[in-house]
Amino acid sequence: MDPNDKPQRFYKVWKGNNKFFCSGRLIFGPDVASLFLSTLLIGCPAIVFCIRIYFNTKKNDHLWNPVLIVGAILGILDLIFLFFTSGRDPGIVPRNSTPPEADETFDSTTPSMEWVNDRTPHLKLPRTKDVIVNGHTVKVKYCDTCMLYRPPRTSHCSICNNCVQRFDHHCPWVGQCIGQRNYRFFFMFILTSTILCIHVFVFSLISILKILEEKGSVWKAVQHDIPSDFLIVYCFIAVWFVGGLTVFHFYLICTNQTTYENFRYRYDKKENPYNKGMMKNLIEVFFSKIPPSMHKFRSFVEEEHIMVASVTPNHGEAIISPKEKIDIEMGTKCAEGGDLKLPGILRHLDYSDLEDSMKSVEEERRAAFDPVLPVEQGSKQCVQSSTDGDGVGTFIQRSSTGDGAGVSDQSSTAANGSEAFEGTDDGNNLHQTTTAPVFQA
Repeated sequence: MDPNDKPQRFYKVWKGNNKFFCSGRLIFGPDVASLFLSTLLIGCPAIVFCIRIYFNTKKNDHLWNPVLIVGAILGILDLIFLFFTSGRDPGIVPRNSTPPEADETFDSTTPSMEWVNDRTPHLKLPRTKDVIVNGHTVKVKYCDTCMLYRPPRTSHCSICNNCVQRFDHHCPWVGQCIGQRNYRFFFMFILTSTILCIHVFVFSLISILKILEEKGSVWKAVQHDIPSDFLIVYCFIAVWFVGGLTVFHFYLICTNQTTYENFRYRYDKKENPYNKGMMKNLIEVFFSKIPPSMHKFRSFVEEEHIMVASVTPNHGEAIISPKEKIDIEMGTKCAEGGDLKLPGILRHLDYSDLEDSMKSVEEERRAAFDPVLPVEQGSKQCVQSSTDGDGVGTFIQRSSTGDGAGVSDQSSTAANGSEAFEGTDDGNNLHQTTTAPVFQA
């Protein structure tokens, strides 16, 4: 490592799509700009309402003082819960730098016949595995991006590009995933928004009704208090969205479901393995201890860690042993040449011995070549490798032409005790020689 290079903090080499602020202390989703829109949609009506109620208190109507205080508290709490939801780690699962070990996958008893082979070509990984949760069998899926089997109730967010524990959904209004570590604040955010909408709507309507008593005309009352008119319409529309969302998530909490599970698994048709009863479910969400983050975003990482983390096995270049890499590369080259994959038996051969054997065959062929015959127009050589049963054979053919004369050399090698054949054809005669085996797997 170059002594002039300073170690970088972990959040600067983060592989997800998140955005960090305050030197890695705050983590947001890639659509963090929507957070400012949500802040305006909450803050502006709340400020207008508080100003309108403040002028009512100036008219020696002190009954509006509690209304002003409650409205201000609800508005501040709503914004606090919004930032707590958006600016914290929702429960991101650390990625693996290498795929699971082969022993772990081969010991699996899962009946799945779907295999992961696109990003880890040197391993055969079952797409799903079975785990037991509260006496129920639950399937967990393999994540190609994070190279791990997702823990139960974990899902990969395509927007943030992270696996999130107890993934509920990605909320565009807060610009963050909703997971295990921020779901409590998300529910408090939508609950406070609903209460704030009801509070503003009710007391804005009361203000209009008091003016109506003074003016005696609805049209005059509406014209006299334009801000209250706007707040009534705005809150009436908003309360249907945030209110319906609050009721839906309260149902999910009571039944211990997530939005993702509710739409995907339909627990109303089968038993929910996570349901502990309504009271225990409420305690789990609101009164249980929030687990700490599994990442230290401000910690320093070494150069070696950065290099390993930067390797993404998108093209079959996963972090593997040198021998496995050679086998995969040879299989890739074979596939490029003839749209065929390298046979499994060839992946365990010592290719250095094969190369020496082919060189010795080439030298014997050159020794048998008649130098009297001219070769002017060119030559071509073809090397083919094939297997038969448990043996391995190599066939080498060379042909050359020039001034009407042709020479064809053929040689083959075989393994497992089979004989090798070598022949030379000078156009008139054919010479054959039988040699001993060249190599054996």
